[in-house]
Amino acid sequence: MEFEIAVLPGDGIGPEVTQESVKILKVIEVQFGHKFNLTYGDIGGISIDKNGTALTEEVEEIISNSDAVLFGAVGGPKWDDPTANIRPEDGLLKMRANLGAFANIRPVKVYPDLVNTSVLKPEVLDNVDIVVVRELTGGLYYGQPKGRGTQDGFETATDTLFYTAPEIERVLRVGFELAKGRSKKLASIDKANVLETSRLWRQIATELSSEYPDVELEHVLVDACAMQLVQNPSRFDVIVAENTFGDILTDEAAILTASMGLLPSASLSGVPQIGKKTTGLYEPIHGTAPDIAGQGIANPTGSILSTALMLRYSLGLNEEAITIEKAVEQAISDGFRTAELNGPDIKLLSTSEFADQIIKNV
Repeated sequence: MEFEIAVLPGDGIGPEVTQESVKILKVIEVQFGHKFNLTYGDIGGISIDKNGTALTEEVEEIISNSDAVLFGAVGGPKWDDPTANIRPEDGLLKMRANLGAFANIRPVKVYPDLVNTSVLKPEVLDNVDIVVVRELTGGLYYGQPKGRGTQDGFETATDTLFYTAPEIERVLRVGFELAKGRSKKLASIDKANVLETSRLWRQIATELSSEYPDVELEHVLVDACAMQLVQNPSRFDVIVAENTFGDILTDEAAILTASMGLLPSASLSGVPQIGKKTTGLYEPIHGTAPDIAGQGIANPTGSILSTALMLRYSLGLNEEAITIEKAVEQAISDGFRTAELNGPDIKLLSTSEFADQIIKNV
């Protein structure tokens, strides 16, 4: 099978980890008999430096003609001027909008061999394997009116939390579909005791559950969810939340693992279903990490696991995705680590060396 993939390494450690994912793709290509046509483009700070914009029309065209986007990260101190008219993040936001990527999926899996390196007690982390689904294109971050003003001589600020029923239904359906293929448990997060948008959210979740009789639906207030994520995270399987709640909860869930460098993400423009391909954007959650860029010590796992998600959701290659995921777990089980996971009785490797161990397992 032949696929078109846009590769946008971006800034900071983005190029370092993305090139390791490309190496994995080339191995999968040979081993399973596929053809991955990779087209590279600039995005973020590097694009600003070269082209005066964070995302050029040429790269937008590459993205529109691709089955999926493999992305690194954007930003860094060089472009961190709050008064600048163009920021690296503008390219990412525009790309998400162009793709219509409304559902952000973040798996959070705690590997048994890394439980002692987390900030939480090992017994709290037993059997933690969660998927958080965050609505990505609506809610408080996008609602209107929004802005600054004055009233009665005082400065004011306005943000509007706004959702339509179709926006809520489609992201909830992503949660139900994922839960159906896992442990059939879905926690729908809201603040229905206070917010009208959450009451609509809960209403739609309840109505939609009739289409998924095998999935156990639980309504959880966001503050209770935040507490339970650190007290008893293994009680969750799939979590689905609106934009702001999801933004906060996914960052909190990231601390369950030993390193943010381990965590992948997928931003999808459709509901993932077995045998159905969905255009998506795939990236590690760790950002550009400018303090370690160029040193060859970044953890490539988040990018490599994002590549596995790309194979599964956008290319319909589930067996190939599982192959990569098992290869990563085997490398960790064998005691191989990158710099941020340094400790006793481990084999410390560079970015490329760690990826090579994963490739051997593939």
